[in-house]
Amino acid sequence: MYVSSVLQKSLFYSFVFLPLVTFYLATPKIAFADIGLSFGLYTSDKPTTLVKKFRPILNELEKDLSHRMNTKVSIKLSIARSYEQGINALAEGKVDFSRFGPASYILAREKNPDISLLAMEVKNGHKHFKGAICVHKDSKTNKISELKNKRFAFGDERSTIGRYLSQQYLYERGIKSKDLTLYDYLGRHDKVGYAVAQGKFDAGALKESTLKKLIKKGLPLRAIARFDNVSKPWVARKGLEPEVRAALKKALLGLNDKDVLKAIKKDGFAETNYQDYERVSQAIKLNKKFFSE
Repeated sequence: MYVSSVLQKSLFYSFVFLPLVTFYLATPKIAFADIGLSFGLYTSDKPTTLVKKFRPILNELEKDLSHRMNTKVSIKLSIARSYEQGINALAEGKVDFSRFGPASYILAREKNPDISLLAMEVKNGHKHFKGAICVHKDSKTNKISELKNKRFAFGDERSTIGRYLSQQYLYERGIKSKDLTLYDYLGRHDKVGYAVAQGKFDAGALKESTLKKLIKKGLPLRAIARFDNVSKPWVARKGLEPEVRAALKKALLGLNDKDVLKAIKKDGFAETNYQDYERVSQAIKLNKKFFSE
C-alpha cells in the first residue's frame, strides 16, 4: 500500500510538474518593459542642423536596441542651449547618454567621475579631425605670429577647438591673451566664421568642417592654420542600467550605415578609453598659461 502510494505520487509529479519545468526552461527570456532613453547634445551648431544630423542616427539606434533588448526602445533628443548646460545634463543624470566634444567629456568627468565612455566616432579608421584658425579672405595676415594686436574670436568657453586647443596652439607659437587687442567667446562655430567674415574680428577658431561649409556658402574666409583634435566621444550617465549600456555600446560599434552617418561626416564608431583624451585634458590643465603675463 505504501509503495503504491509513493508510485502514484511519483507518476503525478512526472505528468504534472515535469512538463511545467520543461515549459519554463524552453520559454524565451522575458522581454524588458518599454525603454525610453534621452540623448543629449549642446548647440555647437544650429538646433535645426543638429536635429537633421542626429535624428537618423537615433532612429537606427532605436531599431537596433529594440531588437537587442527584445522590447520597444525610444530615444528622445534633448538639445541644451549651451555647452555648460549640456555638460551638467549628463553629469547630473538628466540625460542617459550624450555626444560630447573631447573637452566637454573631460569637464563632465571632473563633475562626475562615474560617467562612462561608450564609443568614439571614426572616419576611415582615423580618430582625429581638424580645427582651423581662419581670417577674412582679403586679410593680409598669413601667419599666427601676425595675430599680435589683432581681434580674435573663440567659440564656447568649454569648446575643445573653440577654446582649449586653439589657445594652446596660439600659446605654443608665442601668442598670449595679452597680445590680442580684443578677444571674445561667441559660442557656436558658425558664429565665429560669420563674425570674421563680417570684419568684426580679424581671426577666429572653429572646426575645419564648419569653415569649409561656410566657404561653400560664399563667406569670404580662409584658413591660416590647422591643428589636430581627437574625435568626439559618446558618453553614458552614471547609473545607466548595465544591460542598456552594454546594448547601446554594441549598437554604436555596429552602426556603419553610410547614409545615416554622412551627416556627421563619419563612417562608424570605435572602442575608446580615457587615454584617447589625455592630450585634451592636458590642454585644459595648462590653459592658464595662455592668460599669464
